[in-house]
Amino acid sequence: QVQLVESGGGLVQPGGSLRLSCVASGSKLSIYSMGWYRQAPGKQRERVAFIISGAGVATYADSVKGRFTISRDNIENTVYLQMNSLKPEDTAVYYCFANEGATRAWGQGTQVTVSS
Repeated sequence: QVQLVESGGGLVQPGGSLRLSCVASGSKLSIYSMGWYRQAPGKQRERVAFIISGAGVATYADSVKGRFTISRDNIENTVYLQMNSLKPEDTAVYYCFANEGATRAWGQGTQVTVSS
């Protein structure tokens, strides 16, 4: 079973950037499709970005297109979320997600706060 640990969250001013990392252990990352989700207070968890295994095709929520980029390093067993031009509405706990067949795993989350 894969275990996921996120890092890289923090406080940033509007217009700033952050890069989140998700390190996988217990299994090879390359076989998993990976995603980043976020959940703001009082709101449902939503998918922000997703990258499939193999070809690595990525998809994004409309709210982050052109600002966020998901990438993966299968050698380092790490998935990244580069977040640019951050807005206050991007404030949320960000979670890493892994899926391969019936196997699903979540990280513990990392807080991102965008505020001046």
